[in-house]
Order: sequence, then C-alpha cells, then structure tokens
Amino acid sequence: MDAEHTVRTRAGRVRGTVSQRSENGGVTVHRGIPYAAAPFGDLRFSAPAPAPAWDGVRDCTAFGPPPPQGAQLLGAAPWNARMSPDCLSLTVWSAAREGDRAPVLVWIHGGAYIVGASSEAAYDGTVLAESGLVVVGLNYRVGFEGFGHVPGRPDNRGLLDQAAALRWVRDNVAAFGGDPDNVTVAGESAGAGSVVCLMASPVADGLFRRAIAHSVPGDMITPDTARSVSERVAGAAGVPLDADALAALAPEAVLEAVDAVLSAPSGSSGGVRAKAFTCFAPVVGGPELPLPPLEAVAGGAAAGVDLLTGHNAHEYRLFTELGQSVEIDDESALELTAARLGLGEGAVAAYRAADPGASPRLLYAAIQGDAVFGEYTVRLAEAHASGGGRAHLFRLAFESPALGGRLGACHALDLPFAFGNLDTDLALFLLDGKPTEAHTALSGRMVAAWRDFAATGDPGWPAVTAGATAVKVWDVEDALSSADAEPLRALWSEVPLTPR
Repeated sequence: MDAEHTVRTRAGRVRGTVSQRSENGGVTVHRGIPYAAAPFGDLRFSAPAPAPAWDGVRDCTAFGPPPPQGAQLLGAAPWNARMSPDCLSLTVWSAAREGDRAPVLVWIHGGAYIVGASSEAAYDGTVLAESGLVVVGLNYRVGFEGFGHVPGRPDNRGLLDQAAALRWVRDNVAAFGGDPDNVTVAGESAGAGSVVCLMASPVADGLFRRAIAHSVPGDMITPDTARSVSERVAGAAGVPLDADALAALAPEAVLEAVDAVLSAPSGSSGGVRAKAFTCFAPVVGGPELPLPPLEAVAGGAAAGVDLLTGHNAHEYRLFTELGQSVEIDDESALELTAARLGLGEGAVAAYRAADPGASPRLLYAAIQGDAVFGEYTVRLAEAHASGGGRAHLFRLAFESPALGGRLGACHALDLPFAFGNLDTDLALFLLDGKPTEAHTALSGRMVAAWRDFAATGDPGWPAVTAGATAVKVWDVEDALSSADAEPLRALWSEVPLTPR
C-alpha cells in the first residue's frame, strides 16, 4: 500500500483514505469496492456476475450504495430511485501492509434479511483492524431482490452474493495485508443466519476457515413457503409470478409491494398481536442450501470450520420494546403462544418460575427470544461439535440501562462491544450515555476474543464437547459455566427446529 493508500486489486487499482476513527492514523479504509456487477438490467434476479475491470485508479473513499430496501426496521437505509444500482460492494479496514499475513474477518450485516448495509456506524472495523485483523464489510441483496422466489432464478441470491464477496477476499485480500488462508466469516442476527447457511452450503466450500455467529435466527423456509410469499408480493405489485414481469418492475415498486404484504393485518394470534417485520429467509432444499444447516453441520459438512457462536440473555426485548408494538391480552395468550411454538404443558409455568415477578409481556419476550434465537444458537454449537467441528459458546448477560432497564440484554446489544464502537449513536442509546470504565473493559475483552479466535480458533475458553456445553457468560464480571445450566433448555428438547 503506497503513500496515497492505493492498492492494486485484480479488477484495478483503488484509492482509500485514513480512517478518521483510528487513534494513531494507522488504519486505512477502502470503501465501496465492487465485488460483483450491478444486479439489475439483464442481471436482475440472477446469480452475481463478475465486476467489470477499470483503468486508472478508482476512488474508494465513500461507501457504496445500499441494496434496495424499505424502512421496516431500525438500521434500514431506505431506497430511492436516485440511488445507483451498483450495490454489490465491500469495504476494507486494514492496518497491515501488502506482504503481511494478518487474519481476515469478513462481516455480514443483519437486518431480518430485509434491510441493512455495511456502512452502518456500528459496523466500523477500525478498532478490530487496530487489534490486528483485516476487516471486510459487505453489502448483499436483501428482501425480494435477494431472497424472493422468482421462477427460473436462484432463490438464495443474497447467499450467492456473500459467497462472491468471499471469493473476492480470497483473490484480493493479500494486497491489503490479509491472509487469504485464514479467513473468518462473521455476522449477527440475519448475518449470523447467513454465516450458518454458508457453513452448510456448497457454494462457499473452502472460502473460510472460521465462523462467528451472534444471535443465530432459526428462521429458514421451504421452497413452497418461498413461492407462497412471492405470489403475495407479485399480487400486491399487480403482476404475475414471472421472471420477466417482475424484472420489469422498478425496485421501489417491489419494495412497495413487500411493504403491503408485511403491513397486511394478520389478526389476533391467541391474544397476541404484533406486526410482522420480515417475510424472507434463506430457502432450504435447493442447490445453494440442500439441507437445513443444523442437519448439515451435525453430519460433518463444516467439520473443518471452527465456530464461535452465542446469544444474548433477553434477545426479544428489542422487538417488544422498540420494534413490534406487541400487545398481549392476558396470561392465557402465553399458553397459546407456547403451544404454537411446540412447547409442552407446563412451559409457561416454568418460565414464570424462572422469573416470578415478570409481566406477561416479559414472559412473552423470554419465550420468543428462546424460540427465535437462543435455542437454535445453542443447538448449533452442539450439532457442530457432534459433527466433528470445534465450537465455542457464549451468552451475553450484561443488561442495557436504557429505557429504565427494560431492554435487558437485548438483541444487538453485543454489537458495539464486539466491534469496540462504544461511541456510536447505537452504543450511546443502549448504554444510556457515555460508556463507563466497566463498559470499556467488557468491550476490550470481547474484541480480544474475536481477534484471538480469528487468529487461532481459540477465543479463550473451552469448546463444547459431547459431554458438556461450556458457556462463556459476558458481563461486567464474566463467568464460565462448564455445562450449560440454563434451566429452560429442557423444555425445547422435543421441539423440532426445521424450515417452515
């Protein structure tokens, strides 16, 4: 990397800049590097195609545009017709130089498979780069563009985009001082779901050595469900479910149709009402994802990939307090919710016993948090270990002081700590002001765990074994359980976590 922060990639030279967040000015950031061609025009709803090469030096000092998305969730980068369709780009943060062999961490953002972009301030890779990693953040197609069923086109286009970005890393990261043979792919929420799907997918075989998956959602769908969702979207857009008819629609027209589907009244579900916030997820049963990831990893499909995974203690409170305007009629609604999720008789009483003073709303959040994130994440670690892989498990118990403590250890609370970005708007909100010394210390330990795991496969605590599910508990004072002592896990033992 020369004095002008210019790097030669296979497609052409790119110019970056010094990260303004770098304390010593040692981290260079190259933003908006295309890793695939714009997925529109003749390439609409197709697998990603190679990015065209260019002459001269390409200025890469600004983030690339986000993929088309609406404003359904926090963190969205709403699309408008003036935005460039050239949305398949990535950003590289590095304090290394060509010839170094620094471990590489590739970040896949979350957002319920429907929103998000790598340009979000919470995902800035400067602190991780200062710790010794080369960090790559990528954009990929979300929503209908990335996961909607289009006849004659691949279903999991978002996953194919992520695999294309990993191939770019393999071919180019050495020029930024990274080691293409030591790549960790990481993500949170839908990003973690993507990571797990890549572990199980033949399209990403051999492209990474390690995986980090925070708050893995078990929400994956069958081809029949994917087709049913797309029929509703096409109907809302006023076109048949046909590739040419859908490709003729402007992105914003598709987004309006998706919003109509998500906003359609669904009625009361046994006394619980909450607006849906996504209708897309990875599709299981096709060439990109032949088997459900739990089944694939248990069968040894990713035995050579080290895994670091975990979840937060109160995942679903982010949605009940900020995202869904959940309404619960009475205690009987909890019984119906538990039954709908496949839990047996006595499950609500067990959750009540674990938290005797909790309101029905908090108990609903606890049950939903385990159903959507917690149980799948722990089961993933155990399945990977049983399939011959090495898995390390954590649980974040530190609770946000925001909103009078109502958020608890909510979904996404781990992000500012793991990235070391405690001064972003997200962090300042979740921490209810400036970070304390205890917050900074916790972040330092989590950054070090990511760094060490990416470098060596060992984050600093024992791996899960067939006989014990060891759990690292992150808090102001950390703890280590030699066996997962979560008393509610037994309730889920007979609940199948299969694509819907």
